Amino acid sequence: MCATDGVIPPDTLRSVTTTFDLSASFKAYDVRGIVGETITVDSVRAVGAAFVDSLGLAGQTILVGGDMRPSSPEFSKAFSDGATLRGADVLFLDLISTDELYYASGTLDLAGVTFTASHNPAQYNGMKMTRPGAVPVSSETGLKDVQERAERYLEEGSIPAVEVQGRTSVRDILEEYSRFLRTQVDLSSSRPLKVVVDAGNGMAGLTTPAVLGDRILPALPFEIVPLYFELDGSFPNHPANPLEPENLRDLQAAVVEHGADIGIAFDGDADRCFIIDEQGHPVSPSAITAMVARREIARAQAAGETEPVVIHNLITSRAVPELILHDGGRPVRTRVGHSFIKAVMAAEGAVFGGEHSAHYYFRDFWNADTGMLAAMHVLAALGEQDGPLSELGREYEPYFSSGEVNSKVEDVPGSIARARAEFEQEGVVVDDLDGLTFTPGHGNWWFNLRPSNTEPYLRLNAEAVDPQTLDDLVQRVLAVIRA
Repeated sequence: MCATDGVIPPDTLRSVTTTFDLSASFKAYDVRGIVGETITVDSVRAVGAAFVDSLGLAGQTILVGGDMRPSSPEFSKAFSDGATLRGADVLFLDLISTDELYYASGTLDLAGVTFTASHNPAQYNGMKMTRPGAVPVSSETGLKDVQERAERYLEEGSIPAVEVQGRTSVRDILEEYSRFLRTQVDLSSSRPLKVVVDAGNGMAGLTTPAVLGDRILPALPFEIVPLYFELDGSFPNHPANPLEPENLRDLQAAVVEHGADIGIAFDGDADRCFIIDEQGHPVSPSAITAMVARREIARAQAAGETEPVVIHNLITSRAVPELILHDGGRPVRTRVGHSFIKAVMAAEGAVFGGEHSAHYYFRDFWNADTGMLAAMHVLAALGEQDGPLSELGREYEPYFSSGEVNSKVEDVPGSIARARAEFEQEGVVVDDLDGLTFTPGHGNWWFNLRPSNTEPYLRLNAEAVDPQTLDDLVQRVLAVIRA
């Protein structure tokens, strides 16, 4: 796809006969690419028009916002230009976290887009789109059609304007969003906590003082120690990707240095959160899933539900479904990926859902993921009892996990076939919900093998009852698949 830095009229794209292909930036769940190369002002303007056409939004209002990346304002304007040419009104939300878009889309029942590349490096930007009610737009639910329509506009060189074009207006939703989240978790009765928050120069630098601090609402019993709250899409301190252990080191050191009770790290668009205990150790997303599930099950039961459903993907710890069953809920296992989680959440009427990647989904948040609401639940759980987070976390982490171990193999199907043959002969049950999951009858361990969608990699996730069993299992599996 050709890029342009020139300023051109909003209804004119290019007078060329080039065939445009946006597949480099259109992914399964969102749009993401390198600014000026695979995502440009021209392509964004065409996507804005295509979004309105594909979802039938002419005559309706759509939401447009963006994160702190330098290209987000320009892209928001370009998307708006394309959308208004095709007859949609645009409500600018300006600087927002991704879960602010979900809040606005849910509470206003409007379709929308936010410009963000989440945890990706500074040279990236992208789009996350929703239908009204915060329903995600993925490749299976309309994103492919948006891509094809945008490509046609680019090939034709112009976006035809409808007779009644749309108008633009602006709305700041930060206060509304903050007030809403505080209705979901009562933190006012928590014991005093010292909380270090690493915003990574991302959008949590805006939302944390509003939700957990006293910037807008009355103060909570928290002393917030800020790390990298300045909004800066160049990420001068570290990448806004807490999934990588090296990006947690500053937070871990600050928690110990300040004698804090807890550390919270958000990714760039603040839809994920990662938790550090008072000793500077990470609390696994599976433990957080179980902790929040317990609270949401209890809340649903108090409202009269007899068997609240909680969703978990197949890589979360076995402790998660065990706790759900123990507390009177019904666990439902899904594939990895937020579009699958959200679809199953809606179909099952699930009260909560969690993933190993630290995405947390709430029925009372339109089945959408929100790092801030998950963090609030953890703060409430910690603040309602007297013990440290390290002790609380251990209640939800009875097993030992390998994390994700990647192996580059020449023959992915062959490696998977060898693993199946090796373990099935021992009577291990194998299911293929997402890759292959191996579960023996004795229950001392399990593991999952998933092929990468884009590279010749196999991803191993394993769990066992003790460290030695885990190490033996991981080494055995790697020997088989790397042979």
